[in-house]
Amino acid sequence: MLQEVYPFYLANEPHQPNADLKVYNKYSGEVATAVALAHKSDIERGIQAAVEAAEPMRRLPAYARAEVLHHAVHRFYERQQELAEALCIEAGKPIGDARGEVTRLIDTFRLAAEEAVRFGGEYLPLDISARARGYESVTKRVPIGPCSFISPFNFPLNLVAHKVAPAIAVGCPFVLKPASLTPIGALIIAEILAETELPRGAFSVLPVSRDGAELFTVDERLKLLSFTGSPDVGWALKAKAGKKKVVLELGGNAACIVDGDADLERAAERITLGAFYQSGQSCIGVQRVFAHRDIYDQLVPALIDRARALRAGDPLDESTSLGPIISEREAQRIESWIDEALGNGARALCGGKREGRFVEATWLENVAPTDKVSAKEVFGPVAVIEPYTDFAEAIERVNASEFGLQAGVFTRDIHRAFYAWNELEVGGVVINDIPSMRVDNMPYGGVKDSGLGREGVRYAMEDMTEIRLLMLSQLGQSV
Repeated sequence: MLQEVYPFYLANEPHQPNADLKVYNKYSGEVATAVALAHKSDIERGIQAAVEAAEPMRRLPAYARAEVLHHAVHRFYERQQELAEALCIEAGKPIGDARGEVTRLIDTFRLAAEEAVRFGGEYLPLDISARARGYESVTKRVPIGPCSFISPFNFPLNLVAHKVAPAIAVGCPFVLKPASLTPIGALIIAEILAETELPRGAFSVLPVSRDGAELFTVDERLKLLSFTGSPDVGWALKAKAGKKKVVLELGGNAACIVDGDADLERAAERITLGAFYQSGQSCIGVQRVFAHRDIYDQLVPALIDRARALRAGDPLDESTSLGPIISEREAQRIESWIDEALGNGARALCGGKREGRFVEATWLENVAPTDKVSAKEVFGPVAVIEPYTDFAEAIERVNASEFGLQAGVFTRDIHRAFYAWNELEVGGVVINDIPSMRVDNMPYGGVKDSGLGREGVRYAMEDMTEIRLLMLSQLGQSV
């Protein structure tokens, strides 16, 4: 279980100046542990340490970076039950889902270790015309320098891993602000990294209040800001980030299309998972479903039956499939959005009620496109469904959103699969599965208000590096 207190990590070392940040058990509402809260002076020192570590990190050979990452993988395996239980307590994640996230943490670090020793540049021929005869070139990638990372509450291990592991793989020092609601996972990762021989200052993990996070964004010594969180916060940070590169992984109201020829059993099973996994607190959780009229009346009862079978309760209980919402305030917001839709003529097919921090698995139909449960990101166990007749019309309805992260399409028609890939305004199209499906080596990110750039280990490594060209003239050289 959790320790009584946790330090923050400044320049690779633990510091316990206070225990001011209380971390609550999201199920019981009781204080579960306390964490050292960093202040502005600590952030200043962390950034300066990262600046001083930039050169030794750049010179760290690829095999040494891979060894650090492999060490972390080994220790994650050893501590996987502790990591999973911490997720249950600090994030309210059911234990089965928590084990899944630990598995992905391990995958992400393992991928980074593998990429560290094969990530490189390319040979580029330059003799495209007579004037460049005798010239050749090669490129390599060099680390961009000190990076700033801000991670969210909903995946406190793997979304931290998607920033930290690529940074180590390419040789970038970093400062990380974990979510103040769920800092424990990041601090355990830091504890494990502190066991390695990373240069001093290579990392700092500093829980701070939102008001104290300004330096993570505006300090010009930082060369990249990678933020995962809400669109309103993300775009505001970008506006203040100055000259540094910015990567934003923001929100969505992900959609699924279920075509008339789809495997309905698989579609119902996967959509239920996508809509209610982690109580819907996922930016690629299924929020909107468009089902062909020919199968609508078959699909809807299957979805309702599966939603009603989900059991809410203690995340540490193996039978729990619905955990609490991250806070009662957020649960109240979700309830208010459901009530708004019902007041505007929507119909609750199942669920729709709240008790404390728990919101029932909810399906709604006849929802107006402008209602928040359809137009905005619910970030809760609520999904809407409606029929369609024409496939192109369904594509247009998916695109009628300010977001564009991922979309799922259930169809047996290869032509419609490619049509969806060509026409959907999203970062990723998933055929015969849900938009919530993510594998940690794939490029992951969105368009429109869903963000900028891509995560996925190799793609994050590209953002954390710059291309350096070497051009060679062979003219006048004798052999």
